Amino acid sequence: MYSGRTGEMIDSIYWIEGEYIKEVMQEVTYFMRDWRTDELHGIDMRTIDIMSAAHNLLDATEPYTLFSGYRSPSTNAMLRARSSGVARNSLHMQGQAADLHLQSRSVNQMARAAEACRAGGVGRYSGSQFVHMDCGAVRSWGA
Repeated sequence: MYSGRTGEMIDSIYWIEGEYIKEVMQEVTYFMRDWRTDELHGIDMRTIDIMSAAHNLLDATEPYTLFSGYRSPSTNAMLRARSSGVARNSLHMQGQAADLHLQSRSVNQMARAAEACRAGGVGRYSGSQFVHMDCGAVRSWGA
């Protein structure tokens, strides 16, 4: 489903008959760790579901590039000091958000697919070429 700076995850099934596969979810948690501090945090499966549903709607064959999954409070504070676009109480710190890129799709295409899921927050970061997806309240921002 995605690849990124911290490794590559092969397209894999993460649930069968409504049940998440524990071993795969452990791999997802490791893959989506804070790569700056190497800290792990459980990833909310609703975020993975949104990512997967948007990927399917896009009919994409390439995996996502993951820019940011879980963020430790120290990493979030560091990023917040550098950019006004980083929320103080970011859902990244709860393992409920991901910043994603697809080479074959535009930011707007990805964001429209995520918004069609009507399941969480979607942020467009066109200048940085990524889309934020989270399992929080349904909302959208960015241009």
